[in-house]
Amino acid sequence: MTEMSLEQLRADPRVTVRRDGRPDSDGKVVVYWMQRAQRAIDNPALDVAINAANALQRPVVVFLAPVPFYPHGNLRHYQFLFDGFPELESALAKRRVNLIFRHHPGHRLVPFCEEIRASLVVGDENPLRETRRWRNAVAKELRVPFWTVDADVIVPSRLLKKEQYAARTLRPRINKQLGDFLPHRSEPIARVAWEQPGNLACRRPSSVIPDDFPISRSVKPVPSARGGTTEGLATLRRFITDRLSGYGTGRNHPECAATSELSPFLHFGHLGPRMIARAVLDAHGAPQSDRDALVEQLIVRRELAVNFVFYNDNYDRLESCEPWALRTLADHRNDRRHPEYTPQQFENAETHDPLWNAAQQQMTESGWMHGYVRMYWAKKILQWSASPEEAFAIAIDLNDRYELDGRDPNGYAGVAWAIGGKHDRAWGPERPIFGKIRYMSYKSTGRKFDSSLYVQQWQTNTP
Repeated sequence: MTEMSLEQLRADPRVTVRRDGRPDSDGKVVVYWMQRAQRAIDNPALDVAINAANALQRPVVVFLAPVPFYPHGNLRHYQFLFDGFPELESALAKRRVNLIFRHHPGHRLVPFCEEIRASLVVGDENPLRETRRWRNAVAKELRVPFWTVDADVIVPSRLLKKEQYAARTLRPRINKQLGDFLPHRSEPIARVAWEQPGNLACRRPSSVIPDDFPISRSVKPVPSARGGTTEGLATLRRFITDRLSGYGTGRNHPECAATSELSPFLHFGHLGPRMIARAVLDAHGAPQSDRDALVEQLIVRRELAVNFVFYNDNYDRLESCEPWALRTLADHRNDRRHPEYTPQQFENAETHDPLWNAAQQQMTESGWMHGYVRMYWAKKILQWSASPEEAFAIAIDLNDRYELDGRDPNGYAGVAWAIGGKHDRAWGPERPIFGKIRYMSYKSTGRKFDSSLYVQQWQTNTP
């Protein structure tokens, strides 16, 4: 390959050049800092790293080092993350890529790059505030070029140019780009093998979290939930075989096992969205309407949430919501709340509402909550909290600590929709506390699905 090949890679709309310059001609390897996209297949960031290395006639090394102290991260999340580590080494080897796995306190990227003399560093893009801060810090410390790749969406976020108001404004923009980004592409293989120095510190990837790894152990793992690409692919196959037909209507019934159950694998990067979309679109045994319904959720709705977090710095606060919603909530700020619950009562599912308690119990026990009841759950937190700001903070805290797919754009967009009318419109008639925010009631949910059966499945606390 020629130098122009590097320029073509730089021009890819998925690529953000965070530290510019020419690759170090004396460098020995291209380093891929794997964080959000923790997989060896359907990984555009890995593809960029391999293509860049081939252009430079250098080997590729993946640096994987789980970061402790992540906000709201706890044993439940880290165990699902660690489940995916053991299979990575052999999966990357099929693409002639080496894996270096380290733990805290040897988890810092920049010293590693200096140790092995990196010529270029490629990383994963991530719109969340904490990870953006990491990337900005790394860009300042590195002495070689640093690129990040938007591998978590099908259509690169920056092509949407600004925060979109709703699904109806994003959908045509997404659909216009799908022909360029949805088709399957062959995955490059590294041409140059790496001879790992014998004195280089490295651990064997393991699913066992060391006792001294500094994380919160306040929330226990879900015994039935295992992470990793292999498990994610098996879940995808089961969904296509058993649940895709009928998904369009079944997904709205929380009492039924009708959803894909793929969100944790997407969150931890064990599966990529393009792989899932292609598998569903190619499942010609399922009705087109069901395939379209899944693609709507996977691409339009999910990438609307990513767009929200990418362009709105206040994504986890009430201030992220639209002016009309903030005005109507302010107009009803002093409305009487009855009952009014404490954060601890919410966490313990100690409300008077059996449906809400069941939803909270589903989340704390299984690490997941059905999307429909998740909307109801958040709206009732608004109704029973002292203020909209407090309600938003409680919902974010519970979602991020207990959901396996918490700390994710989908969760932030969902709370903003339910409490602050994000991606929605003003509704009437105007109600106490809610104002013009869309309202949901226990009675109305019972007309949508068998709420009594759902309560039987999950409620263990009796009000």
